[in-house]
Amino acid sequence: MSRKQENQRADVYARITDTIVAQLERGVRPWMQPWSATNMAGRITRPLRHNGERYSGMNVLLLWSEGLTRGYTSPIWMTFKQALELGGAVRKGETGATVIYASRFTKTETDGQGAEVERDIPFLKAYTVFNVAQIDGLADRYYTDAAPVLDPVERIAHADQFFRNTGAVIRHGGSQAYYSPVSDHIQMPAFESFRDAASYVATLSHESCHWTAHPDRVGRDLSRYGKDKTDRSREELLAELGSCFLCADLGIVPELEPRPDHASYLQSWLRVLSDDKRAIFQAAAHAQRAVAYLHSLQPLISEEREAA
Repeated sequence: MSRKQENQRADVYARITDTIVAQLERGVRPWMQPWSATNMAGRITRPLRHNGERYSGMNVLLLWSEGLTRGYTSPIWMTFKQALELGGAVRKGETGATVIYASRFTKTETDGQGAEVERDIPFLKAYTVFNVAQIDGLADRYYTDAAPVLDPVERIAHADQFFRNTGAVIRHGGSQAYYSPVSDHIQMPAFESFRDAASYVATLSHESCHWTAHPDRVGRDLSRYGKDKTDRSREELLAELGSCFLCADLGIVPELEPRPDHASYLQSWLRVLSDDKRAIFQAAAHAQRAVAYLHSLQPLISEEREAA
């Protein structure tokens, strides 16, 4: 990889992380912003591409935050070229939102013994997308109002079935929510102790993301969780992002107020993100893997979910 490419990657990491750090310093969790916006009255979803496929990982955070900042209620985004191909045109003077594409390519090199070896080289590319609210001339279906929120009873029943399908051991009692790696179970307070059913599901989503860390599942190392504050902060950030992703997938508005134990994590998240410009990207990627694993345990996985 050239020095120019390395500098471009570092710049993308730094620009996006600095934006998120600034929001956290104001006491705002950017990944929770959409739930306090006007779209709470409409359909809860991840950001969508022009073809209906859902964005994943870091791009979910970027577009949720951008949508709230600019007041967009539609979840649909597309590139300038895609808008043209669909018969639309981005209005003059509109500025787009940054999203990223991460992948890797294989390069053949010669080692010290003269043999050819293949090396995987990761790369990160930033590109620009526009919300449909910035585009004229698209088909009417892109401008229709969001579908109404599902009936709460039906929606929560769907979520309850989702967690049953994971096979996780979930116990109820006490006043704390946590995942125990030793006994491999999730502990939840009684359902009746939560403000509402959505808050219960949001908390269970958080703990279920921790549950995926087991070696027989996704396989994250939690051995230093209780000893190292940085490791704990990274795992809690991962679970918080994963909870938001999963709540969006289930069509549920997550808790609007942070759990009491999250207040203590705010400063630690700031330290981690300030010290490591790639930390939020890594947390989002791990959160995406955790949520994808939970989806993989469901008896039927829709094409829509697989496309995310």
